[in-house]
Amino acid sequence: MLARLPYRIQIPLGLSVAVVIAALLVTVVSARISARVARQDTLATVDRAVVLLGAQARPLLAAEDTWRVFALLRNTAALLPAAEGGHSRAAILDAEGRVFAASEPRRLETGRALLGPASATGALPRAADIAERRLVARADDAVTLIDPIRSEDGQLQGFVYVEVDAPAFAPDWAALSQPALIGAVLAVGLLVPAGWLIGRRMTRPVASIAQLIERIGSEDPVVLHAQLPRTADPELGRISDAVDRLIGEMQVRQQAEQRAISAERMAAVGRLTAAVAHEINNPLGGLLNATQTLRLHGATESIRLQTVSLLERGLQQIRTTVAALVPQVRIEDRPLEVNDLADVATLVLPVAARSGVELRSHADASAPLLVPSAVVRQVMLNLLINAVKAAGEQGWVNALLAADAESVRFSVSNSGERLDAAALERTLAHESGNDPRGFGLWVCREVANQYGGGFSVLDTDHEAEAGAATHLMFWIPNRERHEIAAAD
Repeated sequence: MLARLPYRIQIPLGLSVAVVIAALLVTVVSARISARVARQDTLATVDRAVVLLGAQARPLLAAEDTWRVFALLRNTAALLPAAEGGHSRAAILDAEGRVFAASEPRRLETGRALLGPASATGALPRAADIAERRLVARADDAVTLIDPIRSEDGQLQGFVYVEVDAPAFAPDWAALSQPALIGAVLAVGLLVPAGWLIGRRMTRPVASIAQLIERIGSEDPVVLHAQLPRTADPELGRISDAVDRLIGEMQVRQQAEQRAISAERMAAVGRLTAAVAHEINNPLGGLLNATQTLRLHGATESIRLQTVSLLERGLQQIRTTVAALVPQVRIEDRPLEVNDLADVATLVLPVAARSGVELRSHADASAPLLVPSAVVRQVMLNLLINAVKAAGEQGWVNALLAADAESVRFSVSNSGERLDAAALERTLAHESGNDPRGFGLWVCREVANQYGGGFSVLDTDHEAEAGAATHLMFWIPNRERHEIAAAD
């Protein structure tokens, strides 16, 4: 996200982030050091309490005065760290490591063996193995301090036993981090305005060059060349020289484009003429055949009405096709109907009859058709004409219009030479080099892509009709507002 911001903002923000990170690192290191020092201070306090207990408990052990030892432990245990929270406790053990008296009798019962294999945990050394003060650290950061109590002649009388739980060593991170965090906030408050001023000064020449680059292509190159900023900085000077060369190349390119536009306009007129002829000649052949039918059999009212209706829909398709070439004209199109398949088949019949091709069509719609009629009729007409040509002499063509709540599908199969997926792609690539509206199969794929559908060759071994060499499938979503899909 930072990379998308201007440099005049990146520089102060980057400086602030660096200061914050440095302050956080210093805070973490300081807190760790403080925590280690606090642990050492806690252990020193425990050590002093052990020395005090050992000195005062020596004569009481010799006299076996349990009550006075208990009173001594109760008063001295208050000096231990976190004693008020129940996280530390003390006891006097006899020479065999059993509890003689304890500050918390419920946790350290009298007579309980704490040292050696007979202890509850089994983690402490035996009484005979402890010759001097020993600190035992547990896995949970708790510690146990054991100090032998000896008589004046060096005989072992017992032990001072102190347990300190892990919470007693837990540092107050909030108190340790507060000074460093306050310093970080003050540093950021001072450095951000300074970084902002420095960033604006450093990026002002770059911003001027960037604004001039944005105007390239929309303004006169001569004016841009005169307004190009110059600077003594070597790096910015290289950028200015590169922009100057770019402006010069733009002047040459504009002159070449103007010459190419004139030639392209002439070529576009030819391609547009070919496209219009292709898209209009297809239905015109069928319409001319319909006029012949009307002339020969127009006396019959049913044939006359059917032919006139066919002529009207065919002419409406031509009107829609021509109107699509003019962006300012908008023709309201009707939804596709099942009878449109029969119309398209009638328009293609003269082409099929000349080659002796048997044309069969069938409609299977289980849901209303909510697709525009003009474009789908155009697709059906293109696919049928291509299929008739591919079927060859005395071949056959099958067409199926199917619809459900999700999609409208039009599939065409023929008995001609097989067209696989690779051959279809080569055909589409060849046709796409013509007029932008395309011809034949290419326009079918473009319509499918525009409306969020698909156009492909079905696998003849699995999905296609048995006996068919080629089976093409066109489909688009069955919905009323297709302009939304086209816009997407």
